[in-house]
Amino acid sequence: MLTVKLAAALPGIRVTAVDPGFTKTDLNRHAGTQTLEEGAAASVREALAGNEGETGTFVSAAGPVPW
Repeated sequence: MLTVKLAAALPGIRVTAVDPGFTKTDLNRHAGTQTLEEGAAASVREALAGNEGETGTFVSAAGPVPW
């Protein structure tokens, strides 16, 4: 909901929520199924996309996730 509200409040700025997936970190005692680099890939992809594309969306490493 915050993503949708921010997208509406910030015209001209692309707002996207990103799910990095179950990533190996100290927080989960490295029980995740992917590396930090793999977990960061979706966030980096979205950050580099700039203002191109739909705003107010939710994405994972696999792509857009329906609300």
